[in-house]
Amino acid sequence: MSEYHNPVLLVESVDALVQNPGGFYADATFGGGGHSREILRRLGPEGHLMGFDRDSDAIANAPQDERLIMVHNNFRFIHNYTLLNTEDGLDGILADLGVSSHQFDTAERGFSFRYSAPLDMRMNVQGTKTAADIVNSYTQEELEKVLKIYGEVDNARRVAQLITAARAKAAIQTTDDLDNAIAAALPTFAEHKYLAKVYQALRIEVNEEMRSLEKFLQGAAASLKKGGRLVVITYHSLEDRMVKNFIKSGNIEGIESKDVFGRSSAPLKAVNRKPILPSEEEIESNTRARSAKLRVAEKTGEDER
Repeated sequence: MSEYHNPVLLVESVDALVQNPGGFYADATFGGGGHSREILRRLGPEGHLMGFDRDSDAIANAPQDERLIMVHNNFRFIHNYTLLNTEDGLDGILADLGVSSHQFDTAERGFSFRYSAPLDMRMNVQGTKTAADIVNSYTQEELEKVLKIYGEVDNARRVAQLITAARAKAAIQTTDDLDNAIAAALPTFAEHKYLAKVYQALRIEVNEEMRSLEKFLQGAAASLKKGGRLVVITYHSLEDRMVKNFIKSGNIEGIESKDVFGRSSAPLKAVNRKPILPSEEEIESNTRARSAKLRVAEKTGEDER
């Protein structure tokens, strides 16, 4: 398990999630299966767990356990599969929004600038759109918007200009091609941090992560029983803001609405007002945990199913 993926905030997230050993839970981002294995360890023989992942490598890595139902699909469809597999709804849902270590460390997947590889970045290898398709087909204005919104890239316009200029001479097909194309925009002594933002933006666009996250949050709220818990681990400000806003208001914009008695219409309430952060020890042993934030919410209203 540890070679495939090192789960972040493992104890803290599963402690917050599993309140009933006989309950029905979902790991919406199965990945390396570290969180799922711990959930299964905490569940009794009557418990059940649905695991979601778009990546066929993750599905192949799933443990053989009769309590585990694996779903090879996007977590945005969680409500559909909840209705299919249980009449009572879910006791808890966990989502770790980070890219798995396995995906980053498999060079040919093209997720990381650390490797010379095809510019791919698809979480679902059956998907039709790659990062190479984006950098070679999006207009300069579209590229700038993706880089600015999804990567919070400084000087996004300059990067978009460099990409469009480079592809006019030859298609950008590999990570090396992209790195060379934007080399003039890389800040001295901070190249890796800057590249990480560019790659993050492209990965989010390839996999439609923000649109999927919004649909997931809506589906998760509808799928939970009253009192059921939503546990989410985020890694960058954009997704954390969306999760925080949804917990607060029931929408990703954070716009609260109340009834005539002043009661919030949001289906969830925060369990922890401030996010739970990884310990210094965890960050030291797993540097990918350094930006992680854990938020926990509980279903307050009646079942929406």
